[in-house]
Amino acid sequence: MNIPGRFDDPAPKATEAGISRRQCLAGAATAGVLSMLAIPRAAFAGAQIEEPLIDSVRTALSSAISNRAPPVPEFTSTEARLAYLRWLGEMSQRLKKKIADWPSRKEFLQTVWYESKRSGLDVSLVLGLVQVESNFRKFAVSSAGARGYMQVMPFWTRVIGDSDSAKLFHMQTNLRFGCVILRHYLDREKGDLYMTLGRYNGSRGKSPYPNAVFANQRLWAYDDKARERERDRAAAA
Repeated sequence: MNIPGRFDDPAPKATEAGISRRQCLAGAATAGVLSMLAIPRAAFAGAQIEEPLIDSVRTALSSAISNRAPPVPEFTSTEARLAYLRWLGEMSQRLKKKIADWPSRKEFLQTVWYESKRSGLDVSLVLGLVQVESNFRKFAVSSAGARGYMQVMPFWTRVIGDSDSAKLFHMQTNLRFGCVILRHYLDREKGDLYMTLGRYNGSRGKSPYPNAVFANQRLWAYDDKARERERDRAAAA
């Protein structure tokens, strides 16, 4: 699979393994309380805090944001493409109640998949974050002024963009900013997803927000190998 414009290598322990054992235990302990968070009614109040960036980091983030590669997945094999299409079909069914229109739903999922992979993030994590932050509402605005699907604070457009915060209501721009920022925080926290999510929300070290994202991430988990085994068993029956 080839992701044009990718700016960093994924951190395997953080992105391939998903959630650490400590995080899974914390999520399980609060599952009953968090069940209502699976369908948030309003933006969770994304409020990334502006922090000084060294020049090299600012340059890297700006470069990642400005790359204009279109969100069109490219694959190195037919099987990789088929696996993506199976994922797309399954996610489309799950997202149908949130985004009814098929072309819009397909464009959104394709872009989430592309931007997540480009930033070395787990797609289910990004979808869980979007659900908590905006409940898939393109024009959501939090009380702190964060905007769009991933509730990006406008100051980021000044720090690493072109200062046009209105662009945060553009789907790909919002998802790209959100994924690039999340990846930046993940690197800052040395792969600790719990602390990363707290930093993203402006509540670093506090449990409600990370636990809510982990709970919603489970709604978007997809195991293609498991689905393939199910299909084989059904065919053999």
